[in-house]
Amino acid sequence: MTLPSRKPGGIPAATIARLPVYHRVLATFGSQGVTTIASEELSAACGVSSAKLRKDLSHLGSFGTRGVGYNVSYLTFQIARELGVTKSRGIVIVGMGNLGRALASYRAFGARGFHIVGIFDRDHELVGTTLVCGQESFTVMPASDLAAVVSQSDASIGVITTPGDCAQEIANQMIAAGLASILNFAPVVLSVPEHVEVRKVDLAVELQILAFHDQKSDPSQNSAEENRAEIA
Repeated sequence: MTLPSRKPGGIPAATIARLPVYHRVLATFGSQGVTTIASEELSAACGVSSAKLRKDLSHLGSFGTRGVGYNVSYLTFQIARELGVTKSRGIVIVGMGNLGRALASYRAFGARGFHIVGIFDRDHELVGTTLVCGQESFTVMPASDLAAVVSQSDASIGVITTPGDCAQEIANQMIAAGLASILNFAPVVLSVPEHVEVRKVDLAVELQILAFHDQKSDPSQNSAEENRAEIA
């Protein structure tokens, strides 16, 4: 799905994509007892230029003090409010293969503003099994129970970790249940109504992009490829 260039509220999509990074880094500084931070230090920790950082934050308001920097806790809250994670949001995960179980076991969801409401699968051998994550445990429910769980909980985001051949069907179930935000790990492009926001995560595509950059940075590999092309 192609993201719009700007959010309805006027914040560029590229800025929105960087806000979670700023929030994570600020939260780390806050946990270390840091109370104020200069834009140069914050931008370096986030891997962006200080000019880009200041421009991104200017879309949220004016938070920095010249000669002092940013108040860490206040800026962390403001970004969390903009992201909509000042309160914990419920998520459901459908597809309890290796990836789904790994995501369900991810212990940092709570610190990032999310909590798991339910985990689901269509495999009868997986339904009823229990996944233990720290002090929490989750029982895998049948995908047919998805709508009931969503209607009885605060779930607002659906995560699809199923094979590609059933991802669209699961997305349809999520939308019918009232979910309008979907994170899709399945290797397919989902067809959804305009009001539904889909974020696609394709690990193979990311690896191929890394392979491209790795190839370009290795002169010996480039020469070998050129020699093979000439022989062909």
